Amino acid sequence: MTGLEEVLEGIPVLAGQGREVTPLPGGLTNHNVRVRTERGLDVVVRISSPDTGLLGVDRHTEFVNTLAAAATGVGAPVVDYLGGRGVLAVAFLSGRTWGDADVAAGLPRLAAALRRLHAGPGFVGRFDMTTLRRRYLKVVQDKGFRLPDGYLDLEPFAQRAEEVLALAPERLVPCHNDLLAANVLDDGGDLRIIDYEYSGMNEPSFELGNAVAEARLGPEALAELCAAYYGREDPADAARAELWGFLARYGWTLWGVIQEGASEIDVDFRGWAMAKLDPARELARGPRFEALLAAAARR
Repeated sequence: MTGLEEVLEGIPVLAGQGREVTPLPGGLTNHNVRVRTERGLDVVVRISSPDTGLLGVDRHTEFVNTLAAAATGVGAPVVDYLGGRGVLAVAFLSGRTWGDADVAAGLPRLAAALRRLHAGPGFVGRFDMTTLRRRYLKVVQDKGFRLPDGYLDLEPFAQRAEEVLALAPERLVPCHNDLLAANVLDDGGDLRIIDYEYSGMNEPSFELGNAVAEARLGPEALAELCAAYYGREDPADAARAELWGFLARYGWTLWGVIQEGASEIDVDFRGWAMAKLDPARELARGPRFEALLAAAARR
């Protein structure tokens, strides 16, 4: 019996059944498979290290928050969970995985899904990119991982953004916090959002700014998403979200640096990190940064 077969046989709802197993693409920290059983069960099994590890992921928090997200109809229903073993099984959701172009074309639908998620049961834990960024930087420095050239030159810009964002914090809501296009599923109805590794209570403006940053869209798209989400057109909303998007890119850069230094997965994590850092650097050193700080301070 292979290692994967042993894992699947150890999941009570899958044990003792004939199974069709299909690997699923994606997953930079997990192994994901679709499992269809002879009794008609159709699930996605997510196999991860149960340890918090260098990236600060808590698997029990992920499980609890996945339950909460499912209760809103946005997340996938949880089928089984093996605590301490990093194994989570959720119902397979039919639908097409989004790409960046879908985010651009579907901003009002994304806003509606996020409003449902954010209005749902509270999540366990607090996600704060300002804290996580400093934690990641300490890991990088302690482990001797290779920072991109000039990374720390942006630190004063990040601190200024944090200071402005701290002037009038938003009410915390249950947020996904890692809203890549690939985490959105579309079956033609209400959008579904999967993978709650980094979920926790956070400001909605972080969710909006990070989603647009991950899809590599511009300020116009972010303004549209903010207007659809908040139900108003206010430059201060968009400015706040864009500053969070800047901080997200700056912080997630370190995620890529840690993965480059520690992961055995054959992925170009250096290129992944630079794809975050380059637009953050462009914004910080461009003429719009001061205007964003001023607009967000007026919120």
